[in-house]
Amino acid sequence: MEFFRIHRTIPFMRHALVLNLISLVTFLAAVFFIATRGFHLSIEFTGGTVMEVNYAQTAKLDEVRSAVGKLGYADFQVQNFGTSRDVLIRLPLAHGQTSAAQSDAVLSALKSADSSVQLRRVEFVGPQVGQELVHNGLMALLFVVLGIVVYLGIRFEWKFALAGVVANLHDVVIILGFFAFFQWEFSLSVLAGVLAVLGYSVNESVVIMDRIRENFRKQRKASVAEVINGAITQTISRTIITHGSTQMMVLSMLFFGGPTLHYFAMALTIGIWFGIYSSVFVAAALAMWFGVKREDLVKPVKKEGEGPEVA
Repeated sequence: MEFFRIHRTIPFMRHALVLNLISLVTFLAAVFFIATRGFHLSIEFTGGTVMEVNYAQTAKLDEVRSAVGKLGYADFQVQNFGTSRDVLIRLPLAHGQTSAAQSDAVLSALKSADSSVQLRRVEFVGPQVGQELVHNGLMALLFVVLGIVVYLGIRFEWKFALAGVVANLHDVVIILGFFAFFQWEFSLSVLAGVLAVLGYSVNESVVIMDRIRENFRKQRKASVAEVINGAITQTISRTIITHGSTQMMVLSMLFFGGPTLHYFAMALTIGIWFGIYSSVFVAAALAMWFGVKREDLVKPVKKEGEGPEVA
């Protein structure tokens, strides 16, 4: 399906060097902010108090957040848990205050707004659990990257595999750089968004690589840059349809999903835009600079009575 078709090939690779230099500067800036500012980790990573409360009627989450915020908490999470009447509240560690004291203060504040609220459970999530979550999250990220390398290496060729992995890691580091620079809360949902971006970005790279391989078969006399430019130009319509529809869904979560989905949607939004950029200008350009050629992607075949010939 295509909204339009561009009949004149756009010379994307003509500007590849300048755009990749800009990309390198952005990447290094992201690494700098990650190293110097670190992340504003959520309660899931740092530990804190978890409360589950129940209301007689549908809980009004905005009123719950307002009541908890009046107690002086800046970093806390409020979300439905199970049903619309059950609410899960995560509170950060408070110096000199136990989990029981925290829960009593919060429950009193909630009862002043709605006397029907009942406390179901209180748990303390220690920092050790947070460290395990960080470790498991990093391991998940590592295995996703390794899986992408193996997949691209089997389906295409090592030059494309390496270019694709560098482009995907470029997207991940820049997302993390945004969260470090603005000190947005980094939670498990954000980590899930980062992992989703990895798969989403590699899909765009695979589409372009597939078209490059097809063009190598069809355009025997074209240069590598011309083949890559043609492949990117031919997939522009598909890119607009796919990323445009995805972005509309993500923006709906960003603006209407509430605080629970806000940073998850923010990570996806950054990842979608930089995923398009990296697939076109980073992955394709790196593959060209790595020396990808027709013989790498089109296997030679030998006809009967003749020497080997490239298909």
